[in-house]
Order: sequence, then structure tokens, then C-alpha cells
Amino acid sequence: MIGNLKPLEILLIIAVIVLLFGAKKLPEMARSLGKSARILKSEAKAMKSESAAEDAARTADQASQQAAPRTIKAAPGDVTSSRPVGEPNHTAQG
Repeated sequence: MIGNLKPLEILLIIAVIVLLFGAKKLPEMARSLGKSARILKSEAKAMKSESAAEDAARTADQASQQAAPRTIKAAPGDVTSSRPVGEPNHTAQG
């Protein structure tokens, strides 16, 4: 829609803005708009880096959990039935 504006329409919009806000307020408004844009950009960058750090920590946690063998816990004092997960139980059956 903005791309369809003709030069005369753009000049008319600018004239209305100057009449509404006055020539003295426009530079102040532009500065505050620029300041807001910089703050928004820096906050978005901080959120992105924070999210990347959390993802890296989560990936490291998952890698450490996969590296350590998981063990099935037995009752206290029963060391014969405690074995790593994924290995067959080598107890004598019979």
C-alpha cells in the first residue's frame, strides 16, 4: 500500500504531520523514535544471545547425560541386581 503512494500524496502526508505536531517537535520526536529503535535492537540482541547460551547449556547437559551410563538402582544392600542399562543381566538362572 505504501509503495502505491504518488509524490503528491507523500508531500500531503508530510504537510499534515508538520501541521499537527509543529516543526519544533518533529526533531524531538525523531530522536525519541531513534532512541527507542536502538533500545529495541539491543534488547532483541541480548535475548538472542541469552537464548543461544541456554541452548548451549541444554545441549551440554544432554551430552553429559548420554555419556554417563545409566544404572538401574536396587534396594539398599542388594549389589547383585544393580547393573548398567542396556547390558544383559549375567546372574545365574536355573
